[in-house]
Amino acid sequence: QVQLVESGGGLVQAGGSLRLSCAASGPTFSTFSEYATGWFRQAPGKEREFVAVQSRSGDNTDYADSVKGRYTISRENAKNTMYLQMNSLKPADTAVYYCAVRPIYSRGSMIFHHENEYVYWGQGTQVTVTS
Repeated sequence: QVQLVESGGGLVQAGGSLRLSCAASGPTFSTFSEYATGWFRQAPGKEREFVAVQSRSGDNTDYADSVKGRYTISRENAKNTMYLQMNSLKPADTAVYYCAVRPIYSRGSMIFHHENEYVYWGQGTQVTVTS
């Protein structure tokens, strides 16, 4: 079992920045270097969508077109924490943001864009961007 706890959400004006954190723990969790990771979001009345993903190796990332150039996914293995740095925020970025991980049992740079490919999820953190 892996527990993921997000933090860092809040209310921000358009053009501002936030950094989301996702701390991992649990009896079967040892390091993010054994997992592919992702951030997803769900706006009111919409389906949950992919935002940013990172491979187990850490060297492969991808972003939704709507956030490319503004968001950065990263992780700090020593702290068992992954991050989503969000800059130049827009009202359209308002959503509940979720972190997710998928254990990977072989080395490689695979990334996963679909929510059903992830096993463990955080509870979500609200991000609200005002104009």
